[in-house]
Amino acid sequence: MRTRPTLSWTGTGEALPRTGTVAEVAEVVARGHVVVLSGAGLSTESGIPDYRGESGSLRRHTPMTYDEFTASAEGRQRYWARSHLGWRTIARAEPNSGHHAVAALRRAGLLSGVITQNVDGLHRAAGTRGVVELHGNLDRVICLGCRRTSPREDLDTRLRAANPSFGGTVTRINPDGDVDLAEDAARTFTLVSCAACAGVLKPDVVFFGENVPRARVERCYRLVDEASAMLVLGSSLTVMSGLRFVRHAAKTGKPVLIVNRGQTRGDACAQVRVDLPLGEALTELVDLLGDRADLPA
Repeated sequence: MRTRPTLSWTGTGEALPRTGTVAEVAEVVARGHVVVLSGAGLSTESGIPDYRGESGSLRRHTPMTYDEFTASAEGRQRYWARSHLGWRTIARAEPNSGHHAVAALRRAGLLSGVITQNVDGLHRAAGTRGVVELHGNLDRVICLGCRRTSPREDLDTRLRAANPSFGGTVTRINPDGDVDLAEDAARTFTLVSCAACAGVLKPDVVFFGENVPRARVERCYRLVDEASAMLVLGSSLTVMSGLRFVRHAAKTGKPVLIVNRGQTRGDACAQVRVDLPLGEALTELVDLLGDRADLPA
């Protein structure tokens, strides 16, 4: 039987789910078999900004698109120059209390799966098993010619050797791992090619305008189908790559719970919407479920 969300109304006539509490989320999570869909809002407390929050980088920064990267050598040079400076900041980021809470819920058997839109690897760093990285991970590089993948650390070593005097002031890190950098500085950056076939190297992440691999999408749909509920954490659900799973869950009658700062594109699908910082909300969730799930307080 489908669970219908309780709706309130905005001044514009738009239907939104009632703002709920973490305790209401805990009631559903305690039943188990919950699939998590996480977004950039979960990583902001680790020092990685999101795209669309109050300080989101899309307000000031246009991310690289797949077409621009593949069609333009200058675009690739600009991307890798900025990413070379910014990637270390992403690589040094540590999981925050929200990531650790998700890992605890997974260990307790309450989560049947975790899908993340993030490319920072912080779920895995927190010890969460079986994470589906919907948009890939910045710690891998793929060759667009031979499709060989390799560690980002290896590429970093090669780029440092090819650009021994390259540097710049990092004023802002973006969620896709690059930084703001003057065009004249980017034009001095030397690219390197695939060590196996001399092809073009790209971070193993899904750029704007690029499709998520079909097999990965199908795996996510299976996780949603096998779950009893969906818990969305820190995603505005602005892009369809994540929103489609929320809509699918709601269409098949599964409760959708959303914890996010501010409204999301999927709010009309939600049974409960909680507007709190993710670390605070997930720490409270673990505390509430501690006795029932043998979770650490």
